[in-house]
Amino acid sequence: AGLAPFDNKSGKLNRRSHIQGGRSRVRRALYMAALTAVRTCERFKTFYTALAARSGSKKLAIIAVARKLLVVLNAIMRDKIAFA
Repeated sequence: AGLAPFDNKSGKLNRRSHIQGGRSRVRRALYMAALTAVRTCERFKTFYTALAARSGSKKLAIIAVARKLLVVLNAIMRDKIAFA
């Protein structure tokens, strides 16, 4: 959907993965939505703070929130229910 990870590995080199695959417009929209969700929704805020503290990377935590947001949006569309 826009958050397809790409491993940057070659031989013995093992670099950090980054998001390259997927649609860039969807990825940008999910990133901006994740920034807003972290500020306004308590569920995403607690997930973000715990992950940022555990991983040490705030950007990685935002991408994880964007993925979680995508999963929630998919479930809302699939089950035709409201977000609570």
